[in-house]
Amino acid sequence: MPIRPSRRALLGAAGALALPGLARAQGRGPDGWPNGRSVSLVLPFTPGGGTDVVARVLIDGFTESFGGSFVMEHKPGATTTVGARHVARARPDGLTLLLGSNSAFAQAPYAYKNLGYDPLKDFSHISLLFASAYLLVANPKWQNFGQMIEAAKKAPNTVTYGTWGVGSTAHLLMLDLAARTGTELLHVPFNGPAPALTEILAGRVDMMFTTFAPARAHVLEGRLRALATPHEERLKAVPEVPTTAEVGLKDLIVSAWWCLAGPAGLSPALVAALDQGVRSAVVRPAARKPIEDFGLLPLPLGPAAFVERTKKDLALNADLMRRAGIVPE
Repeated sequence: MPIRPSRRALLGAAGALALPGLARAQGRGPDGWPNGRSVSLVLPFTPGGGTDVVARVLIDGFTESFGGSFVMEHKPGATTTVGARHVARARPDGLTLLLGSNSAFAQAPYAYKNLGYDPLKDFSHISLLFASAYLLVANPKWQNFGQMIEAAKKAPNTVTYGTWGVGSTAHLLMLDLAARTGTELLHVPFNGPAPALTEILAGRVDMMFTTFAPARAHVLEGRLRALATPHEERLKAVPEVPTTAEVGLKDLIVSAWWCLAGPAGLSPALVAALDQGVRSAVVRPAARKPIEDFGLLPLPLGPAAFVERTKKDLALNADLMRRAGIVPE
C-alpha cells in the first residue's frame, strides 16, 4: 500500500520549490529590496549621450547584484535640474534614483535662483561613478583649433556654440575659452548634448564642448572635427586630438563627473548596499569595453568621496561663475 505524504509535508515541499522564485521577486538588497518592484534610474539628459552608457553599466551590474528590474527614465531640462528635482522630491524607498552629474550638484546652484533642492541636504549621496572625458568638436570646415579662433576673431558673435544649458560644464568651458582667446562667441543652449550635436552635424551650430560618448562615432568617421580635449593628457581613444594646453590654453581643464544619488532619507543599509553594487558593477568584465570605448575615467567611490567632491566643486564654481559674470536666473 503506497504511503501518502502528509499535508504538512506537501506544503513544505511546495514552499521549498517556491523559494528561489520568491527570492528573485523580493530581490537581494536589504529587506528584499527592490521586492519585485521596478526601480527608476532617472537620467537628467536627453537619450543618446554618455549618461546612457554609464546607466547601462549600472543597470547590468545592479540586475546581477540585486535582481529586480531597473529602467532608464530620461528627464532632461534646465541644465539637468528637472531630473534632479524630481528625485529630490521622491519617496525615499529606493525605487527612484538619480544618475546625476556635477551640473546638477555643483554648477546649477549658481545658475538658478529657485533651484528647488539643496545639493547637500536633499539627497542621499551614494557614490561618484566616473569622470567624463570631453572633446571640443566642430563642423569639419575647420581643420584645427587655430582656424576656428581666427574665424571667430574676424566676425565676433557669429561663430556659435551649443551647450545643455546656462551654467553647464559645456557653457563654463566655452566662456573660459572665449575669455582666454579674446573672442566673442554666440551661445545656443539645448536640453542635452545629443540635440546640440545634431545641429552641429546639420551645420546650423558651429561647435561645442561635449562628453566623449555622443561624439565618438561622428569624430571617428569624420562627420565632426575634434579640435582639442580639456584634459592634462591626450585621450587614448583619440590620441591624435591635442590637449587644450597644446593649443595654447594651459589651465583650461574640465571637472566633470557622474554620480549616483537618491532622495534624502534612504536607509543607511540601502545606501551601503548600493555603494557595494556600484563597486561590483564597474569592475565587471562586461563593463570594461564600454568604459574604455566611451572614455569613462575612474573616480574614488563611496558616499564620503561624493560629498567631498561636491563641496570642493561648489566652492570652485562659485568663483568661476562670479568671474564669468553669470547671474542666477
